[in-house]
Amino acid sequence: MAIKPTIGFIGLGIMGKPMCRNLLQAGYPVVVYTRTKSKIEEMVKEGAQGAKTPREVGEKSEVVITMLPDAPQVEEVILGERGVIKGIERGKIVVDMSSIDPLSTRRIGEVLVSQGVEMLDAPVSGGEEGAIKGDLSIMVGGKKEVFEKCLPIFQVLGKTITYVGELGSGEMTKLINQIIVAVNLAALGEAFTLGAKAGLKAETMYQALRGGMAGSKVMDMKVPRWEERNFTPGFKIDLHLKDLKNALVTAQEMKVPLPFTSLVKQVMITLSGKGEGEKDHGAMIKFWEELSQIEVK
Repeated sequence: MAIKPTIGFIGLGIMGKPMCRNLLQAGYPVVVYTRTKSKIEEMVKEGAQGAKTPREVGEKSEVVITMLPDAPQVEEVILGERGVIKGIERGKIVVDMSSIDPLSTRRIGEVLVSQGVEMLDAPVSGGEEGAIKGDLSIMVGGKKEVFEKCLPIFQVLGKTITYVGELGSGEMTKLINQIIVAVNLAALGEAFTLGAKAGLKAETMYQALRGGMAGSKVMDMKVPRWEERNFTPGFKIDLHLKDLKNALVTAQEMKVPLPFTSLVKQVMITLSGKGEGEKDHGAMIKFWEELSQIEVK
């Protein structure tokens, strides 16, 4: 049996912790780092090795995975004074599985390559549930041969793994994903609120619509949670808002109009301003519920 490479994992949030746990359960040696000491200690109890800095993760790992909120955190962890780049050896690999803008990805990649370190961008879709089950959708950009080398790792974390092109292509694909999910959530929220105001139950609408063209995975995942009034975050509104910001900035640079994305971003800003930003992005429905004075349940 081939010896599994040691994986460094940086970022133990809603997504990162279950992803790290799946790697441990698959038999990979894992070195972990995050800013919260208790999260490191939790993973150490499950078999991981703790690190005090990103640099130490780089020193002890053959493949370093980052799962962080946005580009500034990724840049600091990889390229900062105590970053991965200060410890990782030539020929090793950095895989950023965060959702950030493609230009930042390429900038980080250029610095790593100049030091002899390869990079892949591999953002994911599927939320906390997908991370726990290990059936995330993973969109990977970078050199094809590096992707193939890391494929066994991705297969532990996800079910649908797609190589999409050069470095930055994974992040671009994720932005497309986030636009579709956001606009879908908005359409569902608007439509289901109308139905609720007319006296229809959420479950009735869901069963009538799910098998037709209006059906979607977003509907399957969110309507049951609306019925339960469960807005515990699988993916936070504020994180989705960040993704739409990155999509709009990227689209502006490419001279591509995104009018619906812009509108949904304003809905998210409104909710974030009301203190809802830490809730699941399915809580977007509250925007229409408040306007219509009705709850979808």
